[in-house]
Amino acid sequence: MTKYFKKEELDNNAILNISNALKEGKLVVFPTDTVYGIGTNAYDEDACERIYEVKGRPKYKPLIVLISDIFMLKEIVDYISPVEQKLIDAFWPGPLTIKFKKKKGALPNIISAGDEYVRARLINEGIMHKLIETSGVPIVAPSANLSGNLTGTKIKNIIRELGNKVDYILDCGDIESDDVSTIVEVEEEKILIIREGKIKREELSKIIPLKN
Repeated sequence: MTKYFKKEELDNNAILNISNALKEGKLVVFPTDTVYGIGTNAYDEDACERIYEVKGRPKYKPLIVLISDIFMLKEIVDYISPVEQKLIDAFWPGPLTIKFKKKKGALPNIISAGDEYVRARLINEGIMHKLIETSGVPIVAPSANLSGNLTGTKIKNIIRELGNKVDYILDCGDIESDDVSTIVEVEEEKILIIREGKIKREELSKIIPLKN
């Protein structure tokens, strides 16, 4: 049965309990730095499989991994190129998801939809940061909605779609914007934009030349 928490109920004890649940592979709906997400332990293959099942998400669509610090990133990526480091310096923490070469054996293959990459971004504020930091593990977090439906911004819609399908829902009110994170990868010292979201092309091009 789904457990519900209002924002005012998320004291240190609640954060600790929910963080432990995430680490154990439970599914938690929470607000991120963009929209609401469904999160679980990125190291737990069965839990990640459950994310796909609950959302009805096609297996060819990879999951984004949220981290709370650079040390956590270094546990899951093979290396950070100079251009990737420039993007990190300019836009992290923030709604920029970067596609890195994955460290071999670090994460379940299901997260990357079978390729050799991991799509990650760093969050350092709000409830989500506290949950990742306290759990001590990277968290996968696709948007909190059934695949094909509106992105998870309205809490009533989220509860209607996902109530009794996840373990926890953290009700922190509606999110005004449905802008998702921008996803990029570095190719030939340039930025390839995979998905444009909160961070726009113009902002990226001021840091690194665009490939597209």
